[in-house]
Amino acid sequence: MNKYADELRKTAKAMVAPGKGILAMDESNGTCNKRLASVGAEQTEEKRRQYRELIITTPELGDSISGAILYDETIRQSTADGQLFREALQQKGMIPGIKVDTGAKDLAGHPNEKVTEGLDGLRDRIAEYYQMGARFAKWRAVITIGDGIPSRACIEANAHALARYAALCQEGGLVPIVEPEVMMDGDHTIERCYEVTSETLRTVFDQLATQGVEFDQMILKPNMVLPGKGCSQQASVDQVADMTMRCLMNNVPAAVTGVAFLSGGQDEQSASAHLNAMNVKYGDMIPWEVTFSYARAIQGPALDNWQGKQSNVEKSQALLAHRAKCNSAAHKGEYSPEMEKQPAMV
Repeated sequence: MNKYADELRKTAKAMVAPGKGILAMDESNGTCNKRLASVGAEQTEEKRRQYRELIITTPELGDSISGAILYDETIRQSTADGQLFREALQQKGMIPGIKVDTGAKDLAGHPNEKVTEGLDGLRDRIAEYYQMGARFAKWRAVITIGDGIPSRACIEANAHALARYAALCQEGGLVPIVEPEVMMDGDHTIERCYEVTSETLRTVFDQLATQGVEFDQMILKPNMVLPGKGCSQQASVDQVADMTMRCLMNNVPAAVTGVAFLSGGQDEQSASAHLNAMNVKYGDMIPWEVTFSYARAIQGPALDNWQGKQSNVEKSQALLAHRAKCNSAAHKGEYSPEMEKQPAMV
């Protein structure tokens, strides 16, 4: 029996508590710099710190957000007045989490496919992050749909790595977020996305079982079933909800504590509308909580408004809180487009 089992179950439940979701703010330094550059802000460690402080200190964020996924730099940073970010989160009732993979690298022998790395030394890193107050972790696998891909080699390599990561997390007291992302890039149909997502989820859960991962002590972070961005036939909100939920109900064990979707490049309102439709139509039938773990679909408007300027912080925080509230409502099946007409007033 894992000594952390009870704590892991409790944490996993708290992460997907009714009306709450997980904020992904674990962009690597390189990705964060690209986001800063896109709004004309300096790409420095201090600017990254300021931006992350803006997010973490947003008033009432803990009403909608259960926890935040941090990057290694972020979990060590502090607010301007010296409070560690991880302590600021805890004070607001949010659980600190940590990204532990080291990124998706080219898969040998398989052009245009990736495998996520980071297993070397992971046990020691998990122990350090647990001591720092992190209580969950994240590892993202990337599955690309294209001509002749994904290959079985890619799906199996990523599923195996996800399972070994998840087992190490549970051993070390962190709830693993298992994130196999089937990408939206490409011109594939929604039916093709369904096939690939099904195969990926089946393989991932087979590997998780093989490695002894306890399903009631983990969170799944999947993509929604969507047509590729370049597909001429886009899907309705109901079609996305129906195909996504069918895919999950056929492939995700009932014991899993929660499903927290990634936004995967959807615009903010689509990400909220799709999540809402799933909970409205299927809420009584599904065995797990169905919520969000969004990055850009929560942060986007705040970042665009901030532009690296202190004078824009208050309005940016109001925009961030508004998006968090919209997605909180979607988790409860209470979101409506009308909410978008009343963005937070400042």
